[in-house]
Amino acid sequence: MTWSADQLGAVDSADELEIAVRRAGGDLRGWVPIWVVRVDDQVFVRTWYRRPTGWFGHVLDTGRARVRVRGMEADVTVEDVGVGSSELRADVDAAYRHKYGRYGVTTVDRMVSDSAARATLRLTPE
Repeated sequence: MTWSADQLGAVDSADELEIAVRRAGGDLRGWVPIWVVRVDDQVFVRTWYRRPTGWFGHVLDTGRARVRVRGMEADVTVEDVGVGSSELRADVDAAYRHKYGRYGVTTVDRMVSDSAARATLRLTPE
């Protein structure tokens, strides 16, 4: 499945996306705000570093979550692309710099660091 134009527009206009990881039984854990970017027709999130705990560790275990931004809520599959191609990394880095550059170099540099790049997830609607 792919994102609709309206869904991609909602992601583009949102400063943060909220993600809630699905438990094995299907119910949701708590909502967590996270920066989100779009590259072409794909949606990506990152955390500053990979960790086996919290929302990030849970989403790696289940591969499923629910996301929401103003005007859109969707179930997604989550793919770990943190060790993807250098081209993908460059595109996602550029998207973070463009969208969040107003927060200053120090903050954005954390989101495009090697550690953060290894924690890149692609969200695809179910």
